[in-house]
Amino acid sequence: MAISKQRKEEVLAHYADWVKRSQAVILVEYSGANMKSLDSIRAKIREAGGEFHIVKNTLARRAFADNGMELPEDLLVKSTAVSFAFSDPASTAKALTDATKGNEFVKVKGGFMAGKALTAAQVKALSDMPPLPVMRAQLLGVLQAPAGKLVRTIAEPARGLAAVVKAFSEKNASPAAA
Repeated sequence: MAISKQRKEEVLAHYADWVKRSQAVILVEYSGANMKSLDSIRAKIREAGGEFHIVKNTLARRAFADNGMELPEDLLVKSTAVSFAFSDPASTAKALTDATKGNEFVKVKGGFMAGKALTAAQVKALSDMPPLPVMRAQLLGVLQAPAGKLVRTIAEPARGLAAVVKAFSEKNASPAAA
C-alpha cells in the first residue's frame, strides 16, 4: 500500500530519531514470522533497553544514509525489522538472539555499531559478550586486585611480628601459671 509523501516524511523522521539515539542497530529478516513471535521479540528487546521495529527498506536506507551509516545493499532487502540498542548494545543483541533462538523464520542479517557495519557473525559475537554492568564489575575487580595485593604485602611483616610477640608472650605466660 502506497503512503503519502507527508506520512513518508513522518516515518523518516522517526527512523532518523531512532538511529541518532541508538548505540547499535541490528537488522533482522522476519519472513514468515507471525505477530505473536514478533511481539515476544519486541518485549524482550524492550526489557534490554532497546526497541524493535518493522521498517520500510527504502525509508530505512535513506535514514541510515542521512546519519552517515552506509550499509551493504544486501542488508535492506526482503522483509526487514530493526533492533535499536539505546542503552547497551551487548544486552540488546543478546536479547535479540535469545528471542529468535529456535525460530527459523527470524534471522539476523547484520547491523551497524560505532560507525562500522556488522556481519551476522559479529552480531552473534556481540551477543556473547557480558552485559555492561558485568563488564564494569570485572574491570573494577581487575583494577582493585593490585591494590589489595599491595595492602596484604605491606601488612604481612607487621602481622608476622605480631604473631611472634603473641607466641612469645604465651610461652612466657604458661610457666608462670604453673
